[in-house]
Amino acid sequence: MSVLKTDKLNVGYNKKVLIHDIDLCIEKGEILTLIGPNGAGKSTILKTIARQLDNLGGSVYVDENDYMKIGGNEFAKKMAVMFTSKVKSEMLSCGDIVATGRYPYTGHFGLLSKEDKEEVAKAMELVNISDIKDNDFSKISDGQRQRVMLARAVCQDTDIIILDEPTSFLDIKYKLEFVSIIKKLTKEKNLTVIMSLHELEIAKKISDKIVCVKGDRIDKCGTPDEIFKDEYIRELYDIDDAKMSENIDILKI
Repeated sequence: MSVLKTDKLNVGYNKKVLIHDIDLCIEKGEILTLIGPNGAGKSTILKTIARQLDNLGGSVYVDENDYMKIGGNEFAKKMAVMFTSKVKSEMLSCGDIVATGRYPYTGHFGLLSKEDKEEVAKAMELVNISDIKDNDFSKISDGQRQRVMLARAVCQDTDIIILDEPTSFLDIKYKLEFVSIIKKLTKEKNLTVIMSLHELEIAKKISDKIVCVKGDRIDKCGTPDEIFKDEYIRELYDIDDAKMSENIDILKI
């Protein structure tokens, strides 16, 4: 049974469809990665699936249920989201930020139970940030900040996590560390991950399925071996042979 499925989904802004007839099917424990040129609409697809943008047509099913018929709190127990926008920390510690991931479970008063605190601690340990739990979130490195936000999503205790360009602005060390944690999560928690990436070599190594976004459609969907062929990548990114030789690092980290 699929964890998430789209059926002829249309996405866009201001009631204008930018990408139409998106058909995706993601199973439990899979990593599905969207790739494509800048501005292709990868973030728009993710935000629509996460209900942060209006669905302009078609359907999205989560556990075979229409996602628009799932209540807000219940939806938050099924899907966690990590986008690249800055979080207003307001002098909060890293532990405080992670703890906000428990909001679907804390009720109106937002008080953490013993179980909530245990989930927060487990999430921080899982992504290796227990040692900075008391640090001011606004004063840590970009790599640490990304791990804190991932821990926040993890302790939300969902089956699905959506990540939009999670390795942007990270140096090579933190990129590799971050994707290693993602892979670990899918194995240990049987978590389903849907994300967008610019780094093609990372996408190739970490993903079970690759979705290529170009123009007003999904251009191609398949396994990394099916997608990552030089001639197709040239076509997807509009790179001629001369540019390919000049920019060969497009296929490297």
